[in-house]
Amino acid sequence: MALSKETTSAVVSKFGANENDTGNSKVQIALLTERIKQLTAHVQRFPKDTSCKRSMMKLVGQRRKMLKYLERRELETYRSLLKELGLRK
Repeated sequence: MALSKETTSAVVSKFGANENDTGNSKVQIALLTERIKQLTAHVQRFPKDTSCKRSMMKLVGQRRKMLKYLERRELETYRSLLKELGLRK
């Protein structure tokens, strides 16, 4: 259940400096957010799939760590990214 190439390229082009800028923190956080949205829909549909719940929680933890890093380094970028992705803090 990985992200499709079209979804990945759309997210990278929206949040990155160019289409090959996959290492940028903003891009990585946006990709994790898309993946978490997919897994959330799956978990709501199949509530007994505990391995999926666990993997989703691991991704949430990764995203939280990356958001903390971005908050420390670039506060304005962090705030704008939260608004763009619809995350609350």
